[in-house]
Amino acid sequence: MGLHKSHHPHEVSSPMQQFYIQCMSFVSHWLKNSRGPPMWARSDIFAFPPRISLLLGCILIVATHLGHLFFFLHKQTSASFSAMSRTGQVKNRAPAPIQISAEQILREAADRQEAHTIDPVVQIHDAEEYQSYLRDRRKHFEDNIRYRREHIGNWVKYAKLEEEHKEFERARSVFERALEVEGRSAELWLRYAEFEMRNEFINHARNILDRAVQLLPRVDFLWYKYVYMEELIRDIPKCRAVFERWMKWMPDDNAWLSYARFETRCGSLDRAEAVMRRYVNAYPSAKAFLKFAKWAEYEAKHIELARTILEACLSELEPEESRQAKVFQKFASFEQRQGEYERARVIYQHAIRLLRLGDAKKTLTDDDEEDVPEWEQKRRDELYKSYLSFEKKHGDREGIERVLLTKQRGQYNERVEKDPHDYDAWFEYAKLEEDAGDIDSVREVYERAIAQIPPSSEKDHWRRYIYLWIYYATHEELTNHDMDRASEIYQTCLTIIPHKQFSFSKIWIYAAKLHVRRKDLAAARKLLGRAIGLCGKEKIFTEYIALELSLGEIDRCRALYNNYLKAMPHNCNAWAKYAELEKSLGETERCRAIFELAISQPALDMPEVLWKGYIDFEIEEGEGDHARKLYNRLLEKTSHVKVWLSFGQFEATEVGKGMEAARTTFRKAYNHLKEDGLKEERVLLLDAWRALEQEKGDADDVAKVEKMLPRRVKRKRMRKDNLGKDLGWEEYFDYQFPDDQDAASSNLKILEMAAKWKNQHDDDSSDEDDEMEG
Repeated sequence: MGLHKSHHPHEVSSPMQQFYIQCMSFVSHWLKNSRGPPMWARSDIFAFPPRISLLLGCILIVATHLGHLFFFLHKQTSASFSAMSRTGQVKNRAPAPIQISAEQILREAADRQEAHTIDPVVQIHDAEEYQSYLRDRRKHFEDNIRYRREHIGNWVKYAKLEEEHKEFERARSVFERALEVEGRSAELWLRYAEFEMRNEFINHARNILDRAVQLLPRVDFLWYKYVYMEELIRDIPKCRAVFERWMKWMPDDNAWLSYARFETRCGSLDRAEAVMRRYVNAYPSAKAFLKFAKWAEYEAKHIELARTILEACLSELEPEESRQAKVFQKFASFEQRQGEYERARVIYQHAIRLLRLGDAKKTLTDDDEEDVPEWEQKRRDELYKSYLSFEKKHGDREGIERVLLTKQRGQYNERVEKDPHDYDAWFEYAKLEEDAGDIDSVREVYERAIAQIPPSSEKDHWRRYIYLWIYYATHEELTNHDMDRASEIYQTCLTIIPHKQFSFSKIWIYAAKLHVRRKDLAAARKLLGRAIGLCGKEKIFTEYIALELSLGEIDRCRALYNNYLKAMPHNCNAWAKYAELEKSLGETERCRAIFELAISQPALDMPEVLWKGYIDFEIEEGEGDHARKLYNRLLEKTSHVKVWLSFGQFEATEVGKGMEAARTTFRKAYNHLKEDGLKEERVLLLDAWRALEQEKGDADDVAKVEKMLPRRVKRKRMRKDNLGKDLGWEEYFDYQFPDDQDAASSNLKILEMAAKWKNQHDDDSSDEDDEMEG
């Protein structure tokens, strides 16, 4: 009976199956051969025992087939890499005819999974088999150690094997051998100590841990394991001695806290407090003080001690430690837990003033305090939010308003820090401080605002900025009643404005009026004189003249008007105001001379104002001839219909020559407008003439004027664009006057006659129909 399984001649087997078949054939052939092992494994030739010869034969067969297998894999890999190099670029990007989904791939992978092989269970029946099993396992681990001597896992598994079979001396030997290889491996020392502790070899464990902490004093978990073991066996003095040895190495915060908690568990609160005091002396930081305070509050239940520690944290530490937001946060939270809300409020307010919470103003001079890290800034924001929440819960109305005010200050500070030239934000910020009523805060905001000078020299960028100065000075004068400071504000503003490029008349005027309210007329006149020289705007002249006029200084007013008109000879309002001044003073000749000089100017902005004022002045004075001459002079310059209307209405007054002269003027105006072809103006003239006749004339005169009124007709014309292209027909209204003798008038008469004939024909046809019905 052979172990070789026959195959079909056409069946292809895998290399591993071929290797298995050949091995089984070799073993079967060797077992059936009564003459012993094959020639290459015979003891008389090679001096090997039969079993060793069989093992060597199997090793040779395995090596041969492994070589064939590696050659095959190398060939397949080379072919695949060459194919990948040839097909590095995808040429056909069209979708495959058969699409495979991800679900299908997962299902096929699950179906093709091989069954998990379970290691065989070794059953030992006697001591010999047990020793044989141990020898095999030890040999296995020894081989692994020789192969990878520095791998700690092999040593630990080896020692674990010996421990499981109660071979403790062998396990210790393994650990000691391992320590010779990796003597500074803290994990290995820990495993060694845990092995001794599991098997209750306390002294061995103590010796191991003592050796470990001497060799590796900076590895904390070795110390933790050491003190844990001593406390576990309730050897308090030795545990305390280990802690003291550990503390000499100045470990981290958790080590000190572990020592203090150990003393607390032992009931020695005085010793625990002493440990924590040594801790804060060794590490004088905010973190250490806060941990000390937390221990005192929660573990020692000593509230006064916790409060004393927190107060010492604020007073004894350096500023970079004591001014951290977490210190104030912890302190205020502690007072809230104790129900001391007033103390908590004081702490919050102190933090707001010290850390400038809710206020982005950078007024500190220390560079370290100015450069706040991002994480610290986040903590400060959280502290400020905690303060807001605290005031909403436990504060009164004033406190809540104060909190809201601080919050709004922070928002405005963020806006002005983001854009310092956002003057609307400065206005709102200053209004907020004014409503709060803090004079120093208002001044500080205004000072910060006026320091943001516009970067450009364009006047539009300065308009909002100038109002900051005006509001600042107005606040100082009306609210603080400090007129001297308000005057200084205006003077400073005037020095900042670039007057060579542009100026603001309102600043000069407000500053001068402030001097007047201070009863300093000399300073006001001096300032307005400077304003005329630097600014020279119309408003400055008018305000200066109004000031002098209110003081009764007529000569100064005349001098100002002379300078005013020299600077602006085209300004008709100035001429009119000057003449009105002389008129009010009864200086008729001076007034007439001013008007004559004004209308003789070559260029005027509103000449109709001057002519009307001059004519009205002569009419009021009863000088009809002068007024008539002015009308004639004006008609020589312009033939506007309103001038004719005013002239005709003037003749009908008592100062004029009567209705006949008015009718003559209207006829002259009508003929002149007719010659110019101005139809709408003629309609306006006839309407005014008819109204005058109805008021002062008789019925015949009114009928004569009405006969001259035109007829309104609708016509069509071609509408064109700017380029002269036709846009279509449009309808418009035209006026047809009775005295027009052109072709259009004759055509209109023909149309009128046709319309009359049609109406007459319709009347005749309606009469015939009535007779037939009768």
